[in-house]
Amino acid sequence: MSQDVLNTNTSQWSLVIHRVTQSSVEIWVGTLFPFMKMPDHARVVIRDDQGQETEHLLVRGDWQRPFRSMNQRFWALVTVTALTPGKQYRVRFERRIEALAGVRSQPLWQHLRDAEFGTLPDALPGPTEAPFTVGLGSCFYNHRDGGHAAAAYKAIYENGGHASPDITFLSGDQVYLDIGFDSLSLIPKEIRERIATDYAVHWQALGSIFTRGGTWMLPDDHEYWNDYPFYDSLLPTLLPLKLSPVRRAWSQASRDAVSNIQRSAQVETFSIGNELSFCIADLRSYRRGKRFLPEESFARLCDWARNLDCPGVLLVPQPLIVGDESLERNLRSFPEQYAALLGALASSGHDVVLLSGDVHFGRIASVSLGQQGGKLIEIISSPLSNLTGLNGVATATAELKPKRFPDNATAARLGWSASSVDYRNGSWAVSTRPGFPLSAYPKARTREHFMTIGFRRDGLGAVSLEANAWRVRERAGPDNMPVADFTQPFITRLR
Repeated sequence: MSQDVLNTNTSQWSLVIHRVTQSSVEIWVGTLFPFMKMPDHARVVIRDDQGQETEHLLVRGDWQRPFRSMNQRFWALVTVTALTPGKQYRVRFERRIEALAGVRSQPLWQHLRDAEFGTLPDALPGPTEAPFTVGLGSCFYNHRDGGHAAAAYKAIYENGGHASPDITFLSGDQVYLDIGFDSLSLIPKEIRERIATDYAVHWQALGSIFTRGGTWMLPDDHEYWNDYPFYDSLLPTLLPLKLSPVRRAWSQASRDAVSNIQRSAQVETFSIGNELSFCIADLRSYRRGKRFLPEESFARLCDWARNLDCPGVLLVPQPLIVGDESLERNLRSFPEQYAALLGALASSGHDVVLLSGDVHFGRIASVSLGQQGGKLIEIISSPLSNLTGLNGVATATAELKPKRFPDNATAARLGWSASSVDYRNGSWAVSTRPGFPLSAYPKARTREHFMTIGFRRDGLGAVSLEANAWRVRERAGPDNMPVADFTQPFITRLR
């Protein structure tokens, strides 16, 4: 393009590649900081691998506000279609410098952010090709991160070879809105401001993840408050939730953020040819009484599982292989839908890869799934960045339990026999570090990490899976790559 561009990139603007398909992409642009000027004219420019560019203009009427009742911060969504499957594209987000519009013969554009992504392929790669790779992470507490998580992700995206992620799944707790809740204002306007400010800081810190490949996000409870939507906890920090104006303002602002910033759907699906089927399900935001999803959305989730004609990959905010939980609710706390979901996942006989986070440890487990011959492979990645200080008492090390799955009550409901869960004696658990009293990390904790999970055809009519965890605070080699946590990658065949 002949128009001049002023390269003054600033991280106070955000660009997020939210979703990609074989032929389209959704691009979120804007700012979550309150003091930025809304552009009268902006543009998103897409460049293909042949150097061909297409321009998508934004005018003042295209911007939306992420939070109701707040006349600051703004965003817009650009949906681009007619793309080519399996191709790489680059993105630029720019705004026009209006002060010089009448002085120059050509408009001057300010470069705000850039990104890159690949469209989904029509089929999985073959056995000698780089796999189709998913990056998985959850639980990001910004206090002591210092840019490590995003920098490590950027390094592996650019130089990780077969581990370089094509797309990213963030399975929850991208923000911790309830940290320090006991000392916060009880005034609704100030509650909304606090939530908006937390998002601005966290989205700035995660920017190098959001601009590399398509991203799908799910919320977990800390996008709202601990054990959301319930507020019957005896934790002192949650007592203000018993005040309805506080609870209403907090819930409304956090829901706005999940809807407009994270852009999480209740249930959505996509496939790579007829070889791998994905489902992303928000099992947190819509919990009520004895269910974790409304009936219509739950039926859609179960229909996806029952109709699998290839291996499935399911992203949810909490694991399925869990024990009893007395302090806060997990998926087993909703026994009817929990059992029905397991029954649906088992019905096709295909293997299901469950991707999740939440629990502050990373772990891979494998177990027989029902009576049709399939297995459940559960991959948990948590945290991207550990909690600190007093909140650090919630850090954790990997649990190699329950030993059998499902629990007796669920097995009886389904008419199954429980099976032994394979944790490979802990070799599939992310390593830990000790804690020290009075330090930022008072308890033993799982190392900060994200995982990559690669899929490809194995040449024998099956899909192979290879997974590893990457330590975001340990880097090595000339490319400053994150260190692999597993001595040997986790490798299995899916049926």
